[in-house]
Amino acid sequence: MKLQDGLFLPASFAMPEAGAQNKMLVGDLDGDGRMELLMVQADGGIDDRYAPHQTVCLTAYDLDGKLLWQKGRPAANPGRSGSDFPAQIADIDGDGCIEVLCVMDKRFLVLDGATGETKRSFPLPGPEAHDCILIANLSGGEYASDILLKDRYRNLWALDRDFNLLWTHEGNLGHFPWVHDWDGDGRDEVMAGYDMLGPDGAVRWSCRDLDDHADCIWTGDVDGSGEERIVIGGSVTVMLDRLGAELWRYDGSIESQHVSLGRFRDDMPGLQVAGLDRIVRGDTDGSWSESGRDAIFLLDREGRELWTETRRTPGWLTIVETLRGWDDSGRDYILAYRRGGGIRPTLYDGHLREALTFPVDGLAVHADLTGSGRTHMLLHNEDGVFIYASSEGELKASNPGVPLVQPRRLSRSTLYPGGEYRLLPPY
Repeated sequence: MKLQDGLFLPASFAMPEAGAQNKMLVGDLDGDGRMELLMVQADGGIDDRYAPHQTVCLTAYDLDGKLLWQKGRPAANPGRSGSDFPAQIADIDGDGCIEVLCVMDKRFLVLDGATGETKRSFPLPGPEAHDCILIANLSGGEYASDILLKDRYRNLWALDRDFNLLWTHEGNLGHFPWVHDWDGDGRDEVMAGYDMLGPDGAVRWSCRDLDDHADCIWTGDVDGSGEERIVIGGSVTVMLDRLGAELWRYDGSIESQHVSLGRFRDDMPGLQVAGLDRIVRGDTDGSWSESGRDAIFLLDREGRELWTETRRTPGWLTIVETLRGWDDSGRDYILAYRRGGGIRPTLYDGHLREALTFPVDGLAVHADLTGSGRTHMLLHNEDGVFIYASSEGELKASNPGVPLVQPRRLSRSTLYPGGEYRLLPPY
């Protein structure tokens, strides 16, 4: 269905079986060549500023809205998305078939992606080791099969795929550590908040002079040097080299809650850094408060401010991400959603111009659902899911029966999006 020039709605449907307050994950659960939707519901009755969630219900749908399977039962009073839910989609055993990883009832579960049946179950290494799940390649194998678990802010556990404990780390972890092979030795390092850990868990270096904690972490060749830099958003926005030397610091924000890398401008070299500044925090219950206010900003490759938004409406919970592969323009867009104040999810270009505003509000997920090479936008709210595309076409698999490989970004889903900026897809 064509909605306007450059915007189509190939599918939308309700998901009543999933219950309320879900987080959406996407991946080719059944290996049919197109992705499915996994709705994740978490426990309520906790203060998720300090205590981590557990998963209580998982509900899988195909792109036609057909219910595929459900694990658990929807909660009457589920948790809100004020922090991460411990669930991910990844091929943890390298067999080409996707698994669903989650924490339920204080157990780490590995579920068959196609059926939701439990394949493996393990006790947690610590009572609160369920703030989030990260998949890593610490051993240097052919695929990532190691698992990182953390509590809300202090403790990190590294385990192999059989849940043997490899090492632990205590430090200022922030929200969602990032794993990446920065030194090219075939094994991932772990940027655990402000600490760079080797694959063995040893601290290589730390950012001791940064306040508060790391909200999100990105890596990419920002300055065109040929070296992957590390950009951290937290009390400030800072760029480091892989050995921990600080290259620049932007302290023009109050709280750099989100950052993301992209080629948002074609009139300047290197990458730009988009960010979200929480200028005034609102209510602490996760609502859009009249007292809260945030603003998007953009920096050049040297950390110089290009612009900052002057917001006219209330809202302080915006999430900012890089959207790639949306259209044929060759540019990246700044995706901003959960804005509040009557602002619907919007794509901005590198000059803060509104390239596209979506017709409905909701939480956003973006992915190439069919293997076409083009990114789809999924917005979900209490009415269901709305799947958007920039060109006309149905949601048919480009290669039916050939499983889609799960992109690393989609196996690292988080409320605090980090990322790796690579020139070639998959993103």
